[in-house]
This record gives sequence, C-alpha cells and structure tokens, in this order.
Amino acid sequence: MIDAKRRILLKGSLAAGTVGVAVGAGLLSPRMVLASWNEAAFHAKDLPAALSSLMGSDATETNDAIKIKAPDIAENGAVVPVTVETDMEGVKSIAIVADQNQTPLIASFDLGESALPFVSTRIKMAKTSNVVAVVQTADKLYSNAKEVKVTIGGCGG
Repeated sequence: MIDAKRRILLKGSLAAGTVGVAVGAGLLSPRMVLASWNEAAFHAKDLPAALSSLMGSDATETNDAIKIKAPDIAENGAVVPVTVETDMEGVKSIAIVADQNQTPLIASFDLGESALPFVSTRIKMAKTSNVVAVVQTADKLYSNAKEVKVTIGGCGG
C-alpha cells in the first residue's frame, strides 16, 4: 500500500517537473491557451453599448425562432440555468444578456460554420430582469427575451 502511494507521488512530481521545464523553456505559454475577450463589451453599463462593442451594432430584430429556456422564477440569482437554441441558418455567434445587471453582457459564444446553434450555461442575475439572447448571422442581429423573476439576488444581494 505504501509503495503504491510512493509511486503516485513520484509520477505526479515527474509530471509537474516536466510541465515546469516546458514552461521555462517557452514551449508552453499561458497566453496561447487563454480565450480572447472583448473587454469593452463586458464592462459596458448598458445593452446598446455592449452590443455595439461586441457585434458592431445594437440594432436587433425580434425573432421567435430563438428559443430561450430559463426558469420563470429563479430561487437563487447566483445560479440561473439558461439554454439558447435556434434553427436559423448561418449563425455566427450567440450572446446572452441580463438587461438589469450592472454589466448586462453575461456571455458570448462564437460558433464555427458546422456548429449547431445551441448554448447552455448558468448565469448570475442581480434582480428580476429580461434574459435576452442575441443571435448574429451573416447579415443581421436577431434577439428574443424571456423575463426571469429572481427571489434571492445573486450579484451582491
């Protein structure tokens, strides 16, 4: 039993040492693996500014083809499950917004050409507000919204 623990410790130490040498030699760089993000869009204080920074425009057209699955009443605003999907063609990205949050842009997902336009995540909401899904296609921005009532605040509430 003691030999097994010793072997696990030695293997872990060897793996950690190998990664350390690779980082020191410049073979692994944390900048290469971190996702890029649009800082201005995620720090915007209102929805039009966030959409303009993220997608180049804030002119959206409401479309019922965008389906938002979220609870009608969220008992805890710190963890609100949200799913967005659509059957629209040529979807390039999907953004999720909570319009009453201090910084409304919650998430943005860039999709590849063959990806299904479906995203699922958990978001944090400060108070009762509309959860807005914005779908970007090659030529337009489309949106749909669903109101979610929050009973316990998640953003400092």
